[in-house]
Amino acid sequence: MFLELIATFAAGLGAAGVVLLLNRVTRGRLPRWAMPVAAGVAMIGTAVSSEMTWASRTADGLPQGVAVAETVTESAWYRPWTYLWPQGTRMMAVDTATVRRNEATPDTRLVDLYLLARWQPTQRVPQLIDCVAKTRADVSDAALADPAAAAWQPLSDENTLLELVCKE
Repeated sequence: MFLELIATFAAGLGAAGVVLLLNRVTRGRLPRWAMPVAAGVAMIGTAVSSEMTWASRTADGLPQGVAVAETVTESAWYRPWTYLWPQGTRMMAVDTATVRRNEATPDTRLVDLYLLARWQPTQRVPQLIDCVAKTRADVSDAALADPAAAAWQPLSDENTLLELVCKE
């Protein structure tokens, strides 16, 4: 967050510097309001760009073996451009490198999900995934001891989580 604030101020100073340079080249013919307007537009543009590209920048920065299973996008009336390009605000990533199996229940996988949200700390949530029944359950001591005791919730057939976890 601090680096984004610094980048926003740097964009404003850079735009003001460009207008100052243009004003010198044109021998003072630019209006007096051009410099603060350029700085403000640059700062707003930088902030909007930072917000709109958060999801893609975060997904690109995930380590090897961690893949995005779902991205939640939102639109808001006070950000009218989000109706054309919805803003990614949350993501669910799966650590495919650490998927574990239980020999007693070979169709069930134990996987770590990472819940990422803008301006929030990342949460690690272990989950049980049943690849045949296409269900998931929160991990608990009882569920680890006996997967049949878990509170299973259905997943849709097109769920990316199933594709990432259950591929052979």
